[in-house]
Amino acid sequence: MADVTHQDVVRAIEPAVADHLRLLLPLDKAWQPTDYLPDLETASWRDEVEEFRVAAATLSDDLLIVLVGDMITEEALPSYSVALNGLVRDDTGTSPAPWARWLRGWTAEENRHGDLLNAYLRLTGRVDMRAVERTVHGLVANGFDAQTHADPYSLLVYTSFQERATRLSHGNVGRMAASHGDAHLARICAVIAADEARHETFYTRMMSAVLEQDPAGGILAFRSMLRRGITMPGRFMDDGRDPDLFDHFAIVAQRSEVYTARDYASIIGHLVTAWNIAGRSVSGPAAQAQDELCRQAERYARVADRL
Repeated sequence: MADVTHQDVVRAIEPAVADHLRLLLPLDKAWQPTDYLPDLETASWRDEVEEFRVAAATLSDDLLIVLVGDMITEEALPSYSVALNGLVRDDTGTSPAPWARWLRGWTAEENRHGDLLNAYLRLTGRVDMRAVERTVHGLVANGFDAQTHADPYSLLVYTSFQERATRLSHGNVGRMAASHGDAHLARICAVIAADEARHETFYTRMMSAVLEQDPAGGILAFRSMLRRGITMPGRFMDDGRDPDLFDHFAIVAQRSEVYTARDYASIIGHLVTAWNIAGRSVSGPAAQAQDELCRQAERYARVADRL
C-alpha cells in the first residue's frame, strides 16, 4: 500500500458506501420532530403542553443538565458536516457520488436531533433557553477539531466511536426518563438513539472495508486516534459564564451514569472486536500498534475503576 494514499482507499470503497445508503431512511418514511411533540394546531393543545410539562417536572436536575449538553452537542451539526467533507470532496454540494449522498443524508437525519431536543427543552419551561442558545451559538462559532489531522481513516475511526457514544448516551437518558415517569422524553431519546445506531453501523462497516484493503494503515490510524484521545464534539461549548462548562457537564454525565469512563473503555473494546484488530495480518509498527490496541480497553477500564 506504499503508493496508495488513504484518500485512494476511501474512494475505492465507494461501492460499499453505495450499498449502505439503504441505512438512510427514505424521506416519506422518516420521522420528524413534530411527531413527538404536542400538536399546537389542535383545540386541545394547551392540555397537551401542560401534560408535557407535568411529565418533565419529574426529571432530576442532573438528567436535565446532561440532556442540555447532549442537545447543544447535536445542535453544532454544521461543524461536524464541515469536518466530514474530508471524506467527500464534494465541490458542488450536489454531487451524486456515494460519499456525498451519504453525507447529505446523514446531515439531514442528524439535523432532526437538535431540533427535537431543543423543542422539548423549550416546552418544559425548566431551563434558561437563552443561555442554551448562546452556548449553541458559541460552540458553532468556536469550531470543532476532532484531532483527525484531515486523515480520512481517522475520520472514520472518530465517527464510528462518536456515533456509538451518542447512541449510548441518548439511550441511557431515555431509560432514566422512563424511570422518572417522563414517557415523552423516553420516546424522543429512543428514536434518536435508533438513528445513531444506523449511523454507527455505516461508519463502523466503512472502516472495516478500509481495514480489508489497508490493514496496517487502518490499525495505525486507530492507534493514533486513541493516543490523541477521542475528543468529545462539545468540548468547546461556552456559555460566557463558566470557563469549565464542558468539564462540569462531563462530571454530571459521569455521576449520573449517562456516559462514563467505563463506556469509553467499552467502546474501544467493541471496535477492536468489530474490526477484528487481533486477527489482521500485519508486521512492524502496525503489529506493535495491533498489540497496543488489543490491550487498550482493559487499560481504560482500570482507569474507569479508579475514577
